[in-house]
Amino acid sequence: MLKNLRLGFIGSGKMAEAMISGLLTKQLVGPTQIIATGPRTKRAQELREKYNITTDTDNLSVVELDVITLAVKPQTMPKIIQELKGKISGKTLLISIAAGISLKILEQIGAKHIARAMPNTPGQINKGITVWTSTNGTDKHKKQAAAILGALGSEVFVEEEKYLNMATALSGTGPAYVFLFMEALVDAGIRMGLPQYLSKQLVIETLTGSTLYAGEIDDHLAQLRDNVTSPAGTTAEALFELEQAGFRTALAKAVEAAYRRSIELGKI
Repeated sequence: MLKNLRLGFIGSGKMAEAMISGLLTKQLVGPTQIIATGPRTKRAQELREKYNITTDTDNLSVVELDVITLAVKPQTMPKIIQELKGKISGKTLLISIAAGISLKILEQIGAKHIARAMPNTPGQINKGITVWTSTNGTDKHKKQAAAILGALGSEVFVEEEKYLNMATALSGTGPAYVFLFMEALVDAGIRMGLPQYLSKQLVIETLTGSTLYAGEIDDHLAQLRDNVTSPAGTTAEALFELEQAGFRTALAKAVEAAYRRSIELGKI
């Protein structure tokens, strides 16, 4: 699907590197097919030496390529839009992974084929989940987008763009919720007297095993929780304290806050 295509990445941060690494590791493209641009010459040198790709500090060096991925922060997008406006080739597929930036805003660039995507941090180890949609894309362009985004892990296409801001709040921001939860559990273990390394190992393997288990079993998550909660047992006592502290409500409010912020970021 990507054979003989030239791919450009505007922005050379961690997610751009994750996509480049995934594409090369899966042998979907070769190093000579990729150009990454960014303002930092030191970062460009790092990517060039690590992946043997072409790098440039001029974003306009990629405007004639087959696929361009905008891997920049939402706050940077107004500048990028002005820089690229009217300069993208009509055959080019434009992919944006900037949170909150709508297809309507991206259309200002003038590209004919556009995909908007929301990946997440685990994509850096090819274990991510990316939700995406597109406008005016042919089947060929959709397959190209799916292949590129699939380099980060799983990819899910949705017909309605409204789901992108929701995905941003849930899966895009989600790893931060999980890391905070993990940090709190590790700290709790240390307070009880566990060595830091052991507490961290127990937490990581417990979450990993629980997640894999939940993915393999068809039962509702509430049923899985109930299965490990004995009457008057330690789990029941712990869950009571979490409910008393408003654990569910706090988490729901956090997701809602991220959702609102995603919408705000799109108002540029």
